Amino acid sequence: MSGKEVIFSGVQPSGDLTLGNYLGAIRNWVDLQDEYDCYYCVVDLHSITVPQEPKDLRRRTLEVMSLYMACGIDPKKSTIFIQSHVPEHVELSWVLSTMTYLGELNRMTQFKDKTKKNEKNLNAGLFTYPVLMASDILLYNTNAVPVGDDQKQHLELARDLADRFNNRYSNTFQVPEPLISKVGARIMDLQDPEKKMSKSAENENGYILLKDDPDTIRRKVKRSITDSINKVKYSDDQPGIKNLLTIYSKLTGEEIKDIEKRYTDKGYGEFKSDLAEVIVNHLSPIREKYLEYMNDKDYLKEVYNEGCEKASKVARKTLRKVYKKTGFMAR
Repeated sequence: MSGKEVIFSGVQPSGDLTLGNYLGAIRNWVDLQDEYDCYYCVVDLHSITVPQEPKDLRRRTLEVMSLYMACGIDPKKSTIFIQSHVPEHVELSWVLSTMTYLGELNRMTQFKDKTKKNEKNLNAGLFTYPVLMASDILLYNTNAVPVGDDQKQHLELARDLADRFNNRYSNTFQVPEPLISKVGARIMDLQDPEKKMSKSAENENGYILLKDDPDTIRRKVKRSITDSINKVKYSDDQPGIKNLLTIYSKLTGEEIKDIEKRYTDKGYGEFKSDLAEVIVNHLSPIREKYLEYMNDKDYLKEVYNEGCEKASKVARKTLRKVYKKTGFMAR
């Protein structure tokens, strides 16, 4: 054991990763690697609550892994693994589901949102996947989970289930804390700046993918929604420009007020053109590394097999403890 506190987080391979995923989460994960013992998972089990094309799911699983590493997550520092390779996630989920109240799952705002979008596919997995998410976290004695606003409710359930199990059977699980990063950013849709940038958006001009080529990035930034004020200012009255300024600031490290000052007498066209180059310069090296990893399937297999071995060792130990305390017979 390293003696460091443990962090767990993951991304579903249900779509392509965006600039929003990078600035809101993944770049922060890179910075956590030296301070924490990090488990970064590709949560493929979660993704099948919505029907997936099998070959696409396999491809996207490798893409997410490749992008993790292209962004700077180092398999020598962090444990990178695929959720379905560690069956203890599902086994613990069953035990915890017997301790989860229906009312708790009914209150999940994401379940309510997803049922509106998936009225023809109201499967039990959509309802119970917060329990699997709790299992993901609790298996690794996780101390902290990097979370955005949309995941706080799920982490709270994990904390409640850890407390509930500990109180019923004796101290077993670490109760995880939320890790709210100061450097994270909520990046909004380029076509609808009232909504968070999402890989599931219908309009492809609303998001920038980490694997987009330079010309595609320039086109999407050029077409981004702004307003008729034509003043580069960070204001709630100008949500489009506010979002673009946030992206500029997060990628360059410059203060927003300094960026505003530089564009005081300049129009949106010049600002967008410069922003597009900022994004291209930042993402191009990530895209190049991503393509290298995707062309080396043997290396990817080596990484996920080693990650599985490391994750399984911890997960099996936790599950054995849970099974013994629950009263299951040892083999």
